[in-house]
Amino acid sequence: MNPIKEKSRSLENSFLPLRKMYPKSYNKAKTSPYTKTRVILMNGTEFESAWFMHQFARHCDEPEILAALAVVRRQEQQQQKRISCLKPLNESILETTIAYEQLAVDLTAVLARHEKDENNIKALNFALLEDFDHLYRYANLLKMDKNEDADMLVGKFTEIMPGRPTVAEHRYPSDDLKPHMNAEHADLYSKLVASTITAAEQQTMNYYMNIAQWYKNDLGRKLYAEIAMIEEAHVTQYESLKDPTLSWLEQWVMHEYCECWLYYSAMQDESNDYIKKIWSDHFKMEVAHLKTAAKLLKKYENKTFESVCGTGEFPQLLKLGGNKDYVRKVLGNTIQLTADNTKAEMDYKDVKKIPDDHRFFDYQKYMSGDPDKNPSHLVIKKAIERLGKDYRYQDSEHPVKDLRNRDKDNTTIARTK
Repeated sequence: MNPIKEKSRSLENSFLPLRKMYPKSYNKAKTSPYTKTRVILMNGTEFESAWFMHQFARHCDEPEILAALAVVRRQEQQQQKRISCLKPLNESILETTIAYEQLAVDLTAVLARHEKDENNIKALNFALLEDFDHLYRYANLLKMDKNEDADMLVGKFTEIMPGRPTVAEHRYPSDDLKPHMNAEHADLYSKLVASTITAAEQQTMNYYMNIAQWYKNDLGRKLYAEIAMIEEAHVTQYESLKDPTLSWLEQWVMHEYCECWLYYSAMQDESNDYIKKIWSDHFKMEVAHLKTAAKLLKKYENKTFESVCGTGEFPQLLKLGGNKDYVRKVLGNTIQLTADNTKAEMDYKDVKKIPDDHRFFDYQKYMSGDPDKNPSHLVIKKAIERLGKDYRYQDSEHPVKDLRNRDKDNTTIARTK
């Protein structure tokens, strides 16, 4: 499949009428967890696209490009509104949050499993364990506040147990930066990985940034605020993987190509026929957007679509699903890592092997103070007090011995020497 060769409507005929912008919501009790996660992913993809084009417009003085951006951006906003309202009215903040974190875990894992770029793989595996831990923290809050078992929400496709503890995830901001790829030589799949995971994590960050104040109790509000800061760190890491030397027009072409790839992947993977039709509609719209961006790239920079996207043939499509064995392997091998950037390299190190005066420890003291008072720890502490032990869903014992205790939350692993 090569989207640039697909027939499409003209850009001017790709708007959605208002009646199509408000869809029928999915049934939260009957819909596949991966339909829910696809809705979140595509919502985030559209949000990323709209804001990229706003920023592009603020750095552009060419009327023809500005006009095209305005039209495409309006259509992207229509798509985003349509996708957003697939979420039903009776789905709670926490139920949606569980879907966000399941997406973070399984999207990250499946991207890493098929990636060949070592820099991308290390970044994905590193953040994977942190999103995995967020799922565990929110699941315990859900059990306490709603008496709901999160394993039912994730369809038992994703285990729920501690990852790298959230209290250990507070790092000095510049340590989250990583080396960027060279787009001229990078594999097309690697470019799509960086674009996709940046959009997905940014969507999670945005959701938590705006939802904390709506939660019904102080502990939940504090937990959303703390985890939102980690999502900020993840966006910092992932966006740094992308090649910043590309022109605005080259970036626009890549954005549109990524959207085509994601919608086409969603079409192939979707089990809900009604929502599958939406993915198909949006794919056709994105083909028109891609052709518009490619035409402007050729006109204003004399660069071809192929210079950004190679032949344009889609690499392996994205297929969401369970990744239990892969997550367990990463947990067992990398739980102790933290980020460590020096003048010589940007990498990840075992927390026990970094110097005693490393800024990680200073930042930890400043941000966390007494870790026993951190919201992410208090959620588990209170769950243990109320339930007798923490809430988990796991197929077998935890692969990390220090995280097997269900009567006490571990606040030292990956954090202290």
